[in-house]
Order: sequence, then structure tokens, then C-alpha cells
Amino acid sequence: MTFWKMILLKLLKESVAGALYELASNKLRAFLSVLGITIGIFCIITVFSAVDSLEKNVRQSFQRLGENVIYVQRFPWNEDPKENQWKYLRRPKADYYEFKALQEKLTHADGVAIMLFVKGKTAKQGSNVVEDVDIFATSHEYEKIKDWQFEQGRYFSLSESQLGSNVAIIGNNIATELFPGQTDIVGKKFKLLDRNTTIIGVLKKEGEDIIGFSDDNNMILPYNYIKTIVDVDTWNEPFIALKAKAGVSSEELKDEARGVMRSVRKLSPKQDDNFALNEVSIIGNLISTVFSLINKAGWAIGIFSILVGGFGIANIMFVSVKERTHLIGIKKALGAKRFFILVEFLTEAVVLCVLGGLVGLLLVFIESLVLERLIRVVAEIEFSFTLSFENIFTGVGLSILIGVIAGFIPALSASLMKPVDAIRS
Repeated sequence: MTFWKMILLKLLKESVAGALYELASNKLRAFLSVLGITIGIFCIITVFSAVDSLEKNVRQSFQRLGENVIYVQRFPWNEDPKENQWKYLRRPKADYYEFKALQEKLTHADGVAIMLFVKGKTAKQGSNVVEDVDIFATSHEYEKIKDWQFEQGRYFSLSESQLGSNVAIIGNNIATELFPGQTDIVGKKFKLLDRNTTIIGVLKKEGEDIIGFSDDNNMILPYNYIKTIVDVDTWNEPFIALKAKAGVSSEELKDEARGVMRSVRKLSPKQDDNFALNEVSIIGNLISTVFSLINKAGWAIGIFSILVGGFGIANIMFVSVKERTHLIGIKKALGAKRFFILVEFLTEAVVLCVLGGLVGLLLVFIESLVLERLIRVVAEIEFSFTLSFENIFTGVGLSILIGVIAGFIPALSASLMKPVDAIRS
């Protein structure tokens, strides 16, 4: 270690010790100084943590749609549904014939499934009634696209899917309401649209996420069964899901699926696609754009809170310089360099800000634990409120930066004092 490095380290050590001594000597003043930075860091990091947590939870919700999964539909996900609405409404819906064609011809797909959502149906078992049940009907290969978590029972067998057997997998909430107090309900029957339906599986309870997705209130039926009890083609919107094989990119699968769909629909080379190939990454890009704007707004809000704390630190540092003017003169008369005086007061300002910032981060951490628990208990939503390392580094970095900015002018004025004038004062 070089001589100057040793001198600098010793100077910083003494400056920090001196700053802590001054804080201990002027507790009320130090508390008020730290309070301003604490409030500033608390406000800005709370905003950042809330935005990051919200983005993380929204992304996790949409990730349930599947990684490397392509959805064949009429409407694209990267446009406002109201734009070109009539153009997309005139497109043909995905159908069972196209599903079979994709299933037979795609070489890059690990699984191909046709799906359909039917909302607002009623399930009955004796005197127990569950209204507004959402039905999710799918073909057999959807088990390759989504990993179902079962509390009881199993997924559809191939024969049950192909024959359209009247069997169902039900969400945890539906199971509790139809069969209250019963633990083993696999094999039992209930009525759905006036038809007896046998339960073959119950999903694990997962709770509702931030955007309302949850399988707890859903019922999963074989696609060929739902075709026998509702008008699939006229009033509903089937869509096809394609899962890429391991090592195959979503772009490769999309290119192959586009070729098969254009062939099935007999589109000429000059005609545009009359279908959309959607994937979760499209939503991810939209989420990134939205939350980027929210983050900028967060900076704009938080920076004012930080500035208020910075002005408080600057004011306290001017007072501190004024009180120690005589001592500064003695130090300079004994040979202390301007740089040493500058570093001493600058370090004191930074220490004040860092202490305030750390207290602010501690309050954000406590707040995150309380809010996460409160949201889960009161709103019954699975929400993860986290204070990330990135935001911790941001908080500490901002504290240091504000300390340097707020303390520089007072420290500079102290370093430029003339020894004789300082001693006389």
C-alpha cells in the first residue's frame, strides 16, 4: 500500500470517527438532519419497491400462460383490442380441424392443444350450488403445456379426452363448496348443465394472483366433452396452444406454425395472415414499457423528497462549520491542508446521509413485510412485496450522492478559511 493511500485511509477513518462524535454531541440536531434523509429515502425506495413488486407479480401471473408457448388466435396481444377490431372479428376462428392439422404437421412442437373458456356456469351437488364457475376445456396434450398440481386424483387419460367422457378436474374452492367437510371426493359426481359429471382430480389451492388469475375457481373438462354441451363454434372463441420442443426457439415454432396455418387456410403468398401467433414475451414487452414509464414518474416524485432532506443536511453542515470555525483555524495553523478539512466535513455530511438512508431502508423493509401480510389477509391475493438488492444499493448510493452534494459547499467554505481569521472568530 502506497504512502498516500495509507494517509487517505487514516484520514477517512478519523473523519468518520469525528463525524460520529459530532452526531453524539448534538443528538437533536443530528436526529432532525437524519430524519429528512430518512423520509426522502423511505419515500423514493417505497415507490421503487412497490413498482418493482407490482411488475414482478404481474409478470409471474402472465408466466402461467407458459414459456415457449405460442397461442393461435384471431386477435394479436400487442395491439389495443379496439384498434382494427372489425378486421380481426372478420377473421375465422381457430377450429378443431386446424388443431388436428397442426398436431400432425408440426415437427418443432412438443405439445399441441385446443382450448376454450366458458364462463358463468353453475355446478350442483345435492343442495350445494356453486355459481359463476369458469370452465376451461382442453384436449389431451395440454398436460405437456402446463404442469398441473393435484391435491387429489389425476389428469384426463387419452381415451377420456378422445371420447369426450363426462369427467372433470375441479379447483380447490369448487371442491370445498360442493363437498364441504369431505376430504376424498375423487369419483364423486355433480351436475353441470344438467349432466352428471364425475370428478377425477382436485387441484392444489394456489390463491388468487394480482390480476385475478386462479385455478381455484376453475373447472377443467375434456374439449370433446364440452362440445356436446355447449355451442363451441358459434358463441365461443377456441384457440390453439403450441409448446416448443426442448432446444427449439419460439421463433422457429412460430415460423413453422405460420406455414401450416397459411396452408390450411389456403392463403396466397400475397395475402396477409388472417390469424395471430401470440406468446408471453409480447405481454412482457408491454409490461416493460408500462413500468418503465411508472419508474420515471417514481423518480420524479421521489427526487423532491430527497431534495428536501438534502437542503436540511446542507443547512446543518453550515451550522456545524460555523460552530467549529475556531477549531478549523487551529488545525490549519498546525499544518492541516485544505484537502483534509474538505474531506472531514464532506465525510460528516455523507455519514449523516448514509445513516438516514439506512434507517429509511429499514423502514421500507418493515413496511414490505406488513403490506405483504396485509394484502394476503385482507385482499386474499398472493402478492410478494420485496425490497430488492438493487433498490438497497440505489438507496445507499442516493444517500452518498446527496451527502456529497449537500456537504460540498459547506466543506469547501471551511477548507478555504484563513487560519488567523478563523482563530480570531
